[in-house]
Amino acid sequence: MPWSVAPLRLGRAWPAAADAATLRARWAAVTAAGAAERERLFRPSRLRTPEGGAAALPGQRVRTGRFAQEPGECPEPVRVVSGPFHEEWLLPDQRLIDAARPELWRVRDAHQLFLLEGDVEPLVTAHLPAGPQGRVRPLHRRPGGAEPNVAPGLLDFLGGLYRTWVTPEDVLSWVLAAGRPGPRGYEVPLATDPETWRAGLELGHRILTVQLRGARGGEPPRLPGGRRPYVRAAVPARPDGLSYDPGTETLHLGSGQISPVPAEAWEYEVRGVRVVEGWFAARTAYRDADGLEALGPAEWPQEWTSELLGLLTTLSLLAELAPARAAFTVSPALPAADLRQAGVLPPPRWSRRPASVLDHQEEGPGGQFALPL
Repeated sequence: MPWSVAPLRLGRAWPAAADAATLRARWAAVTAAGAAERERLFRPSRLRTPEGGAAALPGQRVRTGRFAQEPGECPEPVRVVSGPFHEEWLLPDQRLIDAARPELWRVRDAHQLFLLEGDVEPLVTAHLPAGPQGRVRPLHRRPGGAEPNVAPGLLDFLGGLYRTWVTPEDVLSWVLAAGRPGPRGYEVPLATDPETWRAGLELGHRILTVQLRGARGGEPPRLPGGRRPYVRAAVPARPDGLSYDPGTETLHLGSGQISPVPAEAWEYEVRGVRVVEGWFAARTAYRDADGLEALGPAEWPQEWTSELLGLLTTLSLLAELAPARAAFTVSPALPAADLRQAGVLPPPRWSRRPASVLDHQEEGPGGQFALPL
């Protein structure tokens, strides 16, 4: 997957939040403030200030003039991924975002998936990645899934090698099953035989289905009956802490209780941080913040509880698949020389750059129209 992009870098925390209503309240607060207060609330950076304008992000209808003079109506928040398994909402206004990566917005649609590459196992999401994460590798280089972001010739080469039709999503699934961090970056060995390829695809497709969590119109993954987590005691308006009882497999949010929660879901870590604890901390951080970041829901929203149930299911299923993934090996691996001889490696320079998307105009700063490069 030659083309990669750094994730969105916001530059300020307030344009992102765990619920869309909070973002609308923050927009209302900053746009209603006087000049001096607006400057303070905005949290200017070297790249973005209230006095600056910016091009509209592809696919978004927002003002492009100076934010201080014509902020416009609150843009409709969009879903993003700000960390491993951490989804939230973002105001899609480039005037608020230090590095919005328009090239990613141009290829964001119902066909797109994003592979997040880092020093941990890869994660695939249907939402735009924002925050301190690894490189982002889109599955497709153009909207509509028109051009796969794979080394030119690779799909045909693999199809001939394994005597089957190979799709871009097959390559993505194989990465999830066989890829491992290595000294030269994330390394993905290829199988030499069709049987290993099919076994890796089956495992990778299962991991992909769980990671997507029902995105793109699919059914959210579920645990078998009797093992599904349920709310046993309602989550209070302001849960004052998070804890876990391994004896009863109960997750406590203040006086609220959810069970059964497998210990593997509670213990699931990324970079040494429990995912569930990080998820809860992100949704209560506004209580100790200041400025616009201090605006948040007065009571714990019901949708957060639903999100938590989905997260616990996802982590439980991934924990079940972890041993199979750890045991999956590719030996012998296809020599790189075979790919070079076939002309697949090295990928051409143009495949490492974003594709030209010239089928529509994009509004630049101050309302001027420009074609994307």
